[in-house]
Order: sequence, then structure tokens, then C-alpha cells
Amino acid sequence: MENKFHEHSLKVKNELSKTGCGMCLAKWTQVTMHLQIGHTHSCHHPGTHPIPEREIRRNPSALHNTRFKKIRRKEMLEGKRPSECDYCWNVEDNSTEFSDRIFKSGEPWSYPHMNEIKALDWKADYNPKYAEVSFSNACNFKCSYCSPQFSTRWMEEIEEHGGYPTTDNFNDLAYLRQEDKMPIPLSQENPYVEAFWKWWPELYRDLHTFRITGGEPLMSKDTWKVLDYIIDEKNPNKNLSLAINSNLGVPDKLIDKFIEKINRITEGDKVKDFVIFTSCDSKGEQAEYIRSGLVYNQFMDNVNKILLKCPRVNITFMTTYNALSVPNFGGLITDIYDIKYNHKSVDRYWPNAVLLDSSYLRHPQHQAVKTLMADDSHDWGNDILNQAKLMDFLATPYAAKTEAGYGDMEIAKIKRIYDWYISDEEDWLKNMRRYNFYQFFSNHDKRRGTDFLKTFPEFENFWNICKNTKL
Repeated sequence: MENKFHEHSLKVKNELSKTGCGMCLAKWTQVTMHLQIGHTHSCHHPGTHPIPEREIRRNPSALHNTRFKKIRRKEMLEGKRPSECDYCWNVEDNSTEFSDRIFKSGEPWSYPHMNEIKALDWKADYNPKYAEVSFSNACNFKCSYCSPQFSTRWMEEIEEHGGYPTTDNFNDLAYLRQEDKMPIPLSQENPYVEAFWKWWPELYRDLHTFRITGGEPLMSKDTWKVLDYIIDEKNPNKNLSLAINSNLGVPDKLIDKFIEKINRITEGDKVKDFVIFTSCDSKGEQAEYIRSGLVYNQFMDNVNKILLKCPRVNITFMTTYNALSVPNFGGLITDIYDIKYNHKSVDRYWPNAVLLDSSYLRHPQHQAVKTLMADDSHDWGNDILNQAKLMDFLATPYAAKTEAGYGDMEIAKIKRIYDWYISDEEDWLKNMRRYNFYQFFSNHDKRRGTDFLKTFPEFENFWNICKNTKL
């Protein structure tokens, strides 16, 4: 399997190179649209850029086909490397590894369209095959690493108390205004959402994958509008992979409504597959501290309820692995394994209904796992390694399609977190991380009525180190 993947990636790289060293199909085939702030980008490596209102008034597909992006496409077609894509150039220039431009260009929603894209004029509009959209920042959670950009509850807190006294600006409203990233209030008309619905009938036909993010999508009327559109469509796009993010912490009536819509779509064969992406970063009260608004047992009950009542839906747990995940992540691993085991069945649309997808948090920097340090009291890196070993113990061979357990990719992502944790870092950055860690969570406790050391007694020694850290 690995050799086939390598061969395919090499083939993709060679095909791209015929146009030049800077070609990446994701500039055409992939888009993420943050409609609550009017920003867009193709993949997650380059920063977002504003969508000019004048462009979408003339052309709704400018939610993706901005002039800014078209100029980047022109550079690629001319064999140049756009500077905003430096992440991939650094990988390719400093290692023998394939970069994400190769992986994304090799995806089934990209690679078949290579020749078509190469023949296009750089000014041409192009409907993406993979699209993500967030309609609003409406959300009932206040996750510690989130911001007002993506959560109305965060916005309410910052408007009441002001920004946190850290050196970074991830929750600073003045910074968001400066960067043109302030979310449009829910009470106002949103021209970007209006443009989306003008474009949607055309976009829908060309899509391979469509994913709704947030905020909390189940709190957005536009999410339900998408679901109803697909249900009512007489000639549906049956090749569509539909995905929706949700914290699964909304009221029962919304969960029940969601289940009803899922089953109408899947039982009516309106889509190829349906995936729910949900988030959890630890277990129990520690998970609840990280993701303010989460009730852990209710969350797990809702996961089981959906899997029981929706036999053709898959659920992916998205872990944003951060410093606070480390003490009790093994508990989450065990709980997810139990869900895998309880819902394995040869009768399911996909026998392996549950996946754990772990990525490590990088921003805000003070909450990243690299903030922790090995000292005389504890070696946090050893905890991460033990979690990978636990997943190895609970693994299942790739070929055993109907067996419960963790797969190679799930395990590899935890091992990758360890590799990043132990990588070198300059002393000044380590110092800043720990200073901000104490500043943030001490204020977090005052604002939200929480108690860090009661919830995380494992961190007492580290907490005192951070408390005494000076810049």
C-alpha cells in the first residue's frame, strides 16, 4: 500500500513539473470560504485573503475565483512559485519528503483534472471540487484555543472583559479589525452568504467533497438550508461526499432534527457518503475545561446515539492535541476504542464507522504541547509515547475491515506529535510560551469560574514555573 502511494505521489510530482516547479492544483480545485469574515484561501498553509465585495457582486464564484488567487494561478502556470506557498517550498527544498502540494494535487478530486487545468487561461473561473464553508461564527462553546472569529460566546466574553493579557493577539478585537477579520454580526445581512446561494446550484453539480465548518454549523440556518436542498433535489449529485462539523453539544431537539435529515439523505441515496467531524481533546472534566460548554458524558451519548440511529454515517473525532491534552488523552483513546468496538458491523455502509484524526495545535503558541517541558517532576514526552503505545495495543490490521481498533495512520499521527514536541526551539520562544500560559489560564479561571490546578493537578510544578516566568 505504501509503495503504491509513493509511486502515485512521484507520478503527480513529475506531471506537475512539466508546467514548472510551482504548480499546485489546489489553487483551482480546493477552497475554504470563511463567509462570516469574507475571507478565502485554497489550502490551510497560506493565510486567508479578503474577498472584495465588488467582485462577488459581479461574479458570485469570486468567493473562490478572486483576482488575488488568479494572479497566484498565473504565476504557477508560468512555472513560478507564489511566495504565500512557502510552506511547501521549504519542505521540498530542505528534505526528500513530498510536500502537501503533491498530496493535494494527487487527491481524487484534483488529479483527474490536471490536463484540463493546465490548458486554462489564468483569468478563467474554475469551480472547485473540494469546498469548505463556514456561514457564521454562531457557537455555544468557548474552546480555550478559539477566538471571537469563530465563536459568538468568545465574542461576548471579549466584549465584556477585553482581551487576555498575553503577548499574542489571537483574541484581540483591535487586531481582528486591523486584519479585516471581524465577523459580520448575525443580525446583519451578509453579502458573502448571499453570493454563496447564488453560486450554489452551479457549484453543487461540480463538487466531489463539500464540508460545512463553523462556528457550530447546527446553529446556522444555512446548514439546514443545504441539507434541505440536497433532500429536495430531484437529480442529486450522488458522487458527493458530504461532511459537517459539529461539537454535538447542542440541545437534543437539534440532534434529533440532524439525525432525521441525515437519514433522509443517506437512505434516499442523495450522496455518496456522509461524515460528521466532531472534536474532543481529552477526557472528562479536563476535556470540559479545554472546550468550555462541553458536557463530556452528554457528548459521548450523542456520538453513540447518532451511530446507532444513522447506519450509513461515519464519525471522525478531530483532536486538536494541545498542552492540556497530555495528562488524560489515554482516557479518550480508550473511550473512542469502545465506540469503535460497539459500532463495528459488517452491515454498516462503512464497517469502520469511527476514526481518530489527531493534529497538534500550533496557535495560540502558549497552548501548544511544546509549551510543556521535561523537568525533575515529570517527562511529558513519555506520556505522549505511552499514548501511542496504547493505540498500538488497541490496533487492528488494515486488512481486518470488520474489526475494531486503531489503524496505522491514526497511530502515526500521535507519533508525529511526539516528534514535533521534542524538536528544537529557541529559548526566547519557550520562555514566551510559558509566560503567556500562566497569563491566559490564570485569567481564564477568574473570568470563567474555573480552577486550573484542581482540574489539572498533574501540572502543579509546571504551573509554578510558568507563574514565575518573566519576559
